[in-house]
Amino acid sequence: MARFNVIYFLGIFNVLLLIKKNYAFEFKVGGSKGTWAAPADPNSSEYNQWAERNRFQIGDSLLFVYAADQDSVLQVNKDDYTNCNNASPIAKHNDGHTVIKLDQSGPHYFISGVDDNCRKNEKLVVVVMADRSNRSPPSPAPSGEESPSPPSDEDTNPTAAPSQEASPPNNGASSIVHGVVGTIGFALLGSSLVLAI
Repeated sequence: MARFNVIYFLGIFNVLLLIKKNYAFEFKVGGSKGTWAAPADPNSSEYNQWAERNRFQIGDSLLFVYAADQDSVLQVNKDDYTNCNNASPIAKHNDGHTVIKLDQSGPHYFISGVDDNCRKNEKLVVVVMADRSNRSPPSPAPSGEESPSPPSDEDTNPTAAPSQEASPPNNGASSIVHGVVGTIGFALLGSSLVLAI
């Protein structure tokens, strides 16, 4: 009877390991219609309207698609975002297919590296939700920036709100491999425990 309980417990444990998923998403900036380019209407804030329709969490990533010989993506601070200042970006990308991982909560600011495009509102603010799974204090905003306001009641649900504009991240295979390797390891460990009984 004890042997059956050990096998049963290990079986349930292995199934739970297989169920574990990585809920990070890769969002194509602008959605299914979007490429990173100056909006046709310079008074439009279409990128920020798109961002407001999505929920971004730590671990998600942004995919910027653009003509590499005509544009670029700059990650900047709030003041540089507001003033379209491309002189000292936090990061500069010009490969035409840029993936940026969102690794901390709070606002993230992006502008076009082409000054005229930025002035035509080719810029984006993405606010990444705080990680509610651990109770560590929120990280402070970079110097010179305000901390984001606390989320409202409707924003406290830490579950990602996947949309048709999100797709699984490119590195999802690694978590599957880790899950399979972990499951096999626990199965071997369980088998050796059963044989020892």
